[in-house]
Amino acid sequence: MKHLVRIMMAAGLLAVAACSAQADTPPKDLKATLTKKLGRPVDAVNSTPVKGIYEVVMGKRQIIYTDAKGDYAFVGEMIDVAKKESITEKRIAALMTTDFAKLPLADAVKIVRGDGSRKLAVFTDPDCPFCKRLEQQSLVGIDNVTIYNFLMPLPGLHPDAVRKSAMIWCSKDQSASWRNWFFEGKLPDNSPECDNPVQRNMTLGESLGISGTPALIFANGQIVSGAIPREQIETLLGAK
Repeated sequence: MKHLVRIMMAAGLLAVAACSAQADTPPKDLKATLTKKLGRPVDAVNSTPVKGIYEVVMGKRQIIYTDAKGDYAFVGEMIDVAKKESITEKRIAALMTTDFAKLPLADAVKIVRGDGSRKLAVFTDPDCPFCKRLEQQSLVGIDNVTIYNFLMPLPGLHPDAVRKSAMIWCSKDQSASWRNWFFEGKLPDNSPECDNPVQRNMTLGESLGISGTPALIFANGQIVSGAIPREQIETLLGAK
């Protein structure tokens, strides 16, 4: 990318100018121009609150910005100074969605609490410390929810996570094995050799743009990364 210029827009020109001009429609050929110049597929080109600057969506959820000719690309955050909020962050959150009803829930370890009326899917790695924090802190006390835990090991970070994921899945009591591992550090006494969805879950996570764990998917389709606080989970469980 010959013309790629990296700046932090929170401290730069775009941050200062955000919402200072009316948005305009991107040039019709800008998407094709950027695809050729960047050498990468461009999913969409959208207007921004800054005249002459356009949002470029790549890889489904990566956002950069460009000028009208596609000569320069800006990497960073666009800030609405008056509102003191990140336009980029809000747009990424809006892009991080999926259809909950289409998730292959049969490939997840199902845990029902209370009446199980609320729904939550969690992509997790058994060796991820943040996944353990989510289990041991954030999810504690949350009731009346059905949690679908998709075992998605990250072998590049945790080489033994694939084996542990398979062992939990292959156990006679998956939910008990899940709790024993995340709260007691005890794996089930069984082989990891069985028909399991671990590889499918890894592929699914990648297709959803999930590159780290934990990642939570709420019933409205919103995807949120990280061991977020219990209060935020409760709010999102009720979101429409």
